[in-house]
Amino acid sequence: MKIFLAQQNYHIGNFEFNLHKMIQAVHTARSQQADLIVFSELSVCGYPPRDFLEFNDFILQCEHTVQQLCKEAFGIALLFGAPVRNENGIGKSLHNAVIFAAEGKVKQVIHKTCLPTYDVFDENRYFEAASSWHVVEYKGNKMAVTICEDIWNLGNNPLYTICPMDQLMNPKPDLMINLSASPFDYTHVEDRKAVIKANVKKYNLPMFYCNAVGSQTEIVFDGHSMVFDRLGNLCGQLKSFEEDGQAFELKADGTINTSIIQEEQDISERQLQPEKLIPSLNIEAIHEAIVLGIRDYFKKMGFQKAILGSSGGIDSAVTLALAVEALGKENVTAVLLPSEYSSDHSVNDAVQLSEKLGNPYHTLSIREINNSFLHTLSPLFEGTSFGLAEENIQSRIRGNLLMAIANKFGFILLNTSNKSELSTGYGTLYGDMAGGIAVLGDCYKTQVYALAKYINRDRELIPFNILDKAPSAELRPGQKDSDSLPEYETLDQVLYQYIERRKSPDDIKSLGFESALVDRILRLVNINEYKRNQFCPIIRISEKAFGVGRRMPIVGKYLS
Repeated sequence: MKIFLAQQNYHIGNFEFNLHKMIQAVHTARSQQADLIVFSELSVCGYPPRDFLEFNDFILQCEHTVQQLCKEAFGIALLFGAPVRNENGIGKSLHNAVIFAAEGKVKQVIHKTCLPTYDVFDENRYFEAASSWHVVEYKGNKMAVTICEDIWNLGNNPLYTICPMDQLMNPKPDLMINLSASPFDYTHVEDRKAVIKANVKKYNLPMFYCNAVGSQTEIVFDGHSMVFDRLGNLCGQLKSFEEDGQAFELKADGTINTSIIQEEQDISERQLQPEKLIPSLNIEAIHEAIVLGIRDYFKKMGFQKAILGSSGGIDSAVTLALAVEALGKENVTAVLLPSEYSSDHSVNDAVQLSEKLGNPYHTLSIREINNSFLHTLSPLFEGTSFGLAEENIQSRIRGNLLMAIANKFGFILLNTSNKSELSTGYGTLYGDMAGGIAVLGDCYKTQVYALAKYINRDRELIPFNILDKAPSAELRPGQKDSDSLPEYETLDQVLYQYIERRKSPDDIKSLGFESALVDRILRLVNINEYKRNQFCPIIRISEKAFGVGRRMPIVGKYLS
């Protein structure tokens, strides 16, 4: 049997777009004499549709799209994802399902069993879990069809009580097929491959795994669909961060009629999250994920041009370079907004950066505007010393000017804050925290430097002076980030233990970090939740990003 994997980039709720894309893939697969085409999870509507699922009209459009797709199921069978109504009237009103279509109609519907409700996932909010399990029979083959998380429970996952594959082993199937929407994070790539391979070895069956690709606001799907034969050999691997499609011929003995891909290392067990932050870990994949995240956010929202404040610092430099790669140099405008505290070398570095990248840039001094603000406030501020309020005025002036230009010309403002700053509240609400999408909001400062070095891998795009100088907001004379924060090499390691690894203060201190330092950092994280709650969407590249995947109370006493 020849099986075609269709790894596609869907647009949530854009049914006509998704249907056209899927029909094109069916035609391609049919032209290659494929017997079956496999799409990804909830491919009809895009993943994750979230509260769109509560609209009856949305479900009706899903059902209409299913009917249209089924008309293509002649000479080839289809496996695709869609929400379907729960007909038994017990529990939630919908199932996360896979439709098996052949001979122009729906032949079988498979329900998802393991409904993830953690991090960015909230499927138990909308769906009822499967309560029965049946193989799909087609052309003499018995297929065990599962959906994403279903293969992550090999009988030892405490989140779930049922292992779907165990339920599907009688009668024993000939192969496994998994339709997935598994998001990217830089610690997850090998982990996912290990889980797929563990299923192959446990059940002694070949696996056809089709994952989604593309970005849906903050979540990036990396594709990387895979095919393993029953012996655990990797026989096919689709592109990462790109649409792709390929047919694979399954032989009767469970092997695949293609060359075996030699893996760099044998991945036989789930990869644990690194015990400490490794800034350069999978930096190429992080780079690709962010570029895709920017590109899809603009394309799917109907935006074309971006703007950002270019300070001559590392964060705005990396953001600008990534945006130019994603959108094209002509579509990204940099605005230099120096104040009386901005150093000449920072302005020169920002100019040099834009000249190297080839993007348009403008310089607007905020000196007079800042003086006007201070003059207006002088009756109230009289007798007080220059401090945080005056520093933040400069940041808010910049935010206002950038938003004015964005509104005037239809640009979207890119936020340049990094995860270290967002964690500790080192940012100004309605100032440098403004933006439509945060490009680096899930990258610690040390990862930002690693990204800069990767961007410069072939030639100097980001001036070396930007990489070498001490980070500074330049809101007062001689200011450095280290005046307010611990050195980033230490800060990022502590933050990683608390945010990604969810370690307690005592656990973190036991790793050798100074007690007072840990208490100070964790207090900063917790008292600044109110700032992050007002922040824009963040492109997610880690296992635990700020936003929908990390839900903390704004008013809480823990560690405060």
